[in-house]
Amino acid sequence: MLSHVGMLSWSAEHMGYDLDIRSIGDPGFACGVPGGNALLGLVDAVLADGDLAAAQQEVRARLGDGALVHAAGVFGNFQMMNRIAEGTGIPIPKQRIDASVDQIEAVGLQRMIKSQHG
Repeated sequence: MLSHVGMLSWSAEHMGYDLDIRSIGDPGFACGVPGGNALLGLVDAVLADGDLAAAQQEVRARLGDGALVHAAGVFGNFQMMNRIAEGTGIPIPKQRIDASVDQIEAVGLQRMIKSQHG
């Protein structure tokens, strides 16, 4: 997850968006990416068994059908990377954690990090 936050941050910066990564863990924050909160709602619906049809409709309404297809592809790719990393037991290096404290706290990843590093 930490790598995904980094990739998302770098991508947003490259595109000129003012991403607020706190929105990843807390929908009360505006994402700063056009349609970003709708996309976050889609991810939440998939991961938390929420109202997927409503989340899909929200993405379509804000960004169009093509964006929904692209979002599904990106989501699938991130899930694949997570499963490979978890399945092979790849730990997050301590140096990466130390360099990413602000992101870890902003997104609320402390629980995941503690499970790997006590």
